[in-house]
Amino acid sequence: MFLKILLSMCVVLSVQCQGVSQESLKKEVEMTSNALVSDVLVRPAYLKKGDTIALLAPAGILRAKKEVISKAVGVMESWGLHVMLGENIYRRHDHFAGTDAQRTQDFQAALDNPSIKAIWTARGGYGTVRVLDGLDYTKFKKNPKWIIGYSDITALHNQLHNLGFETIHGMMAVNFSSEPEVIEATVATLKKAMFGEVLHYTLAPNMNNKEGEATGQLVGGNLTLLHCMLGSETSIDTSGKILFIEEVGEYVYHVDRMLQSLKRAGYFKHVNGVIIGDISRIRVNPTPFGKTVQQVILDNLKDLDIPVSFGMPAGHKDKNVALILGRKITLTVNEEGSKVIFED
Repeated sequence: MFLKILLSMCVVLSVQCQGVSQESLKKEVEMTSNALVSDVLVRPAYLKKGDTIALLAPAGILRAKKEVISKAVGVMESWGLHVMLGENIYRRHDHFAGTDAQRTQDFQAALDNPSIKAIWTARGGYGTVRVLDGLDYTKFKKNPKWIIGYSDITALHNQLHNLGFETIHGMMAVNFSSEPEVIEATVATLKKAMFGEVLHYTLAPNMNNKEGEATGQLVGGNLTLLHCMLGSETSIDTSGKILFIEEVGEYVYHVDRMLQSLKRAGYFKHVNGVIIGDISRIRVNPTPFGKTVQQVILDNLKDLDIPVSFGMPAGHKDKNVALILGRKITLTVNEEGSKVIFED
């Protein structure tokens, strides 16, 4: 905090000497302060037996999912955790798991409750962005907790990153609809992330990889959500960081359009490296686009001299390993494959 205040004072003196307006001065201080916060992220306390986690649905409706949710709760309880369901988790309001107000209420209650050590999301879909602006993180900042999920939950990951907190990109409760043996490895990585075991992944060689080595905070998530955040306070600054992206159910040209938008906004200009997760269930366009999704990705990154790693098993498939967003990692890509090592 002292460094933040000191840096802000330096910015004030600098811009005053240049005769900058008060409004511009305010913006400069805010930008400098936010940049500093994002460089030193808060790591919530890892879970331990006896802790309580909240299971919430901030987005899509949980239609006929009570049995699956019960399975998920059972696994958490087998780890020695207590699970508190959101009051409105099974509500239905059109596309959503309750109204915006109800979903916001559940999330706010979990943020404010100091006995809750993590918030685990039941599913994604669409709707998280509709609750972002209604959340107050005042009490959360005094008692940080892990926010866990992927896909539409990328909106929350971005918001928490800009507030200066690490989060977990990992499987959600609805994923327990898959057979236990199919998601065994995925579940194991989620437990490691939640309980504080060091994560590291070794990926097979990929013909699309670009070799190199880089370090930086891991940021990102679902491509559509990263694209949708552009221009808002929830868009992340990727400078000096390693960007992870995944996507599902899009046409190749949709992927290209989103990447082109991010590129034009300077999203890739100063990244240290890129990790490509699962880009799955690509739709077939009646008119062939002429390039694969891998080629489209490389086209948009071709001007950058950075490592690019394909094949991270994270996204919308059964194997969806946990990633700690905001944590510093080392990415090494060579002819033997890729290694992703998270800082302890």
